[in-house]
Amino acid sequence: MKTSDHNYQEDIFERLKKEKHISSDDPQGYRLREASFATKALLVPMNNSTNPNEIRDLLSQITGSAIDESTTVFTPLYINYGRNTRIGKNVFINFDCVFLDLGGIIIEDHVLIAPKVSLLTEGHPIEVENRQSLTVAPIHIKKNAWIGANATILPGVTIGENAVVAAGSLVNKNVPDHTIVGGIPAKIIKNIA
Repeated sequence: MKTSDHNYQEDIFERLKKEKHISSDDPQGYRLREASFATKALLVPMNNSTNPNEIRDLLSQITGSAIDESTTVFTPLYINYGRNTRIGKNVFINFDCVFLDLGGIIIEDHVLIAPKVSLLTEGHPIEVENRQSLTVAPIHIKKNAWIGANATILPGVTIGENAVVAAGSLVNKNVPDHTIVGGIPAKIIKNIA
């Protein structure tokens, strides 16, 4: 048995948690698509609801974890999987955000996420011959961070505690605690208390 055959025996979602590369011809690849369509079946009613309790309930079903009543989500919110997203208490997520969470997203307590923010834990290899494969790395947004409108956070990035990401920024590196970053790519603008 080849090493790659052995890898395919391990559950594809477990391999993703370990940040393993998923080949485009992975025999379990269909499971990622099935999971996304199951999530979409819950996203449609969630994104058409005007009841905050119903929105939290449906989001709890999507993530497989309780969404605290102190957390507010303005829909629409787009998630491709959901089970790898954890959302803390007193979080505010504004309209039109996109979470690609196969690599895992952690949003700690008191985080503010403005409209049209994209949290993207997934990507593809640079090499042309492997481009159709999937690579993942987690995103971690620490306590009391504020992500400005239309910001994009790329795979593997941690946003530090009390940090601010300026609107329109592309964040491809970790953001230290107590800093403001901005730009494309985002750079430290200043330190804050």
